[in-house]
Amino acid sequence: MSDRLRVPSSVSAARTGAPFIPRVLSIAGSDPSGGAGIQADLKSISANGGFGMAALTALTAQNTQGVRDVHVPPVSFLRAQLEALAVDIQIDAVKIGMLANEDVIVEVGRWLAEVRPEVVVIDPVMVATSGDRLLDPAAEDALRRLLPLAHLVTPNLRELAVLTGREIGEEWDAALDAAEQLSLDLGTAVLVKGGHLAGAHTPDALVDAARALRQEFPGSRIDTTHTHGTGCSLSSALATRRASGEDWPTAVASARAWLRESLEAADELQVGSGSGPVHHFAGLWARGSVMTRPQAEQLASDWWEIIRPIRDGIDELPFIRALADGTLAHAPFVFYLAQDALYLREYARVLAEAARIAPTSEEQAFWAGSAQGAIAGELELHASWLTPAQGITAETFAAAQAPATTAYLDHLRATAFDGDYAVLIAALLPCFWLYSDLGERLHAGAFGEYARDPEHPYASWLATYADPAFAESTQQAIAFVAQAAASASPEMRERMLRAFTAASQHELAFFAAPLTVAL
Repeated sequence: MSDRLRVPSSVSAARTGAPFIPRVLSIAGSDPSGGAGIQADLKSISANGGFGMAALTALTAQNTQGVRDVHVPPVSFLRAQLEALAVDIQIDAVKIGMLANEDVIVEVGRWLAEVRPEVVVIDPVMVATSGDRLLDPAAEDALRRLLPLAHLVTPNLRELAVLTGREIGEEWDAALDAAEQLSLDLGTAVLVKGGHLAGAHTPDALVDAARALRQEFPGSRIDTTHTHGTGCSLSSALATRRASGEDWPTAVASARAWLRESLEAADELQVGSGSGPVHHFAGLWARGSVMTRPQAEQLASDWWEIIRPIRDGIDELPFIRALADGTLAHAPFVFYLAQDALYLREYARVLAEAARIAPTSEEQAFWAGSAQGAIAGELELHASWLTPAQGITAETFAAAQAPATTAYLDHLRATAFDGDYAVLIAALLPCFWLYSDLGERLHAGAFGEYARDPEHPYASWLATYADPAFAESTQQAIAFVAQAAASASPEMRERMLRAFTAASQHELAFFAAPLTVAL
């Protein structure tokens, strides 16, 4: 195919920075045991970052011990499958495997000539592992005519010998020369596979006569008998990697690395009593997890439930109950405000640090605005009680810092010093969430109707924490923290939760302090 080296249009999209998942079609037979054919192709495509589709050329009755029967559907049905896909879906790459007879091969060739997919990889399934020929002479001739429509052909040594009419045996140099001839004859690139070589080494080589390319990929034999479907899997991986934007040498290197990883883990599957399949997802499972990533909304709900005992403890504090019913003495309330003024001054600095290290401009603006609000809004309210004649002055912060205040601020400073944004904002969240929740419920009369009375002695303070703007800010803070937790690793998420829970416990201690510290 003269344009075999053209860059797929999908690559152009990928280069713009837009996310791209190649849509890869497997045209092959099925393997109900899941180790080869389209079942292996679909796993391979997914494991290498593509979206897999399949058009069946044949149905087999087989297991890990061998093939028992083959049924070839009418060619018209194969054509119907291909047309149904082509009219609806942009096909970025095609991998072709088992083509059962001459009619099937001719029909696939006709479709390829019409659709002209940008990446075509053909695994010429011609010779069984036993050495038996799988196609009759007419079908073999049809396959030879099909191969020039590919961008890459991936024969094993036995198939290479059949296609070139050469005696190759287990001579690697002979295989390379035969691949050179085949590439020249077909006008396409050839990946010759050395898995059938004797000995400890199993190299592969990418050969393209038109480009004078002969690149070898060395490899040692992997000690496993579970190699069922390796040819199918490799060719599908190659099609996917190329459609993703890799050039052929890079695609071969990355696909081989993935396949070798899958072969090394094949014994873990324990599928069947014969030659089992490779473990297509071994690497993904080892590096990631089969657990679903948690949703931000659910995490927020879970964390709120985790601190329920702390929230209940705050509700039962004598300070909160007396504040709600208006019986709280002036001295403990002023003590609380004085400690809160000390807290807010440092809390604003920690908010500013969150703004400094925030990953997005939206988060940066939010935390910076919250720092300003803590100083310009809340501190002014506190000063109206503590130093009404002077406003916010040094006198506003004249009180000695209580142990609960010191402990809370030490926690916040420690998380800020560590420099982990997600942990820091998790530690900051309770000051939003617990205050907003408490303020809303006080204002709603959950602790008695008198808390809603404008004549309540502490009405101005109660109104501040029931302010709709503060509630909106709280929801935004919750959203930022929950999204960060949902995107974090399990280890980071656990650190965030510990910081959040510890800060919530400090809130409880802070509310308790006015009636437990000697005034």
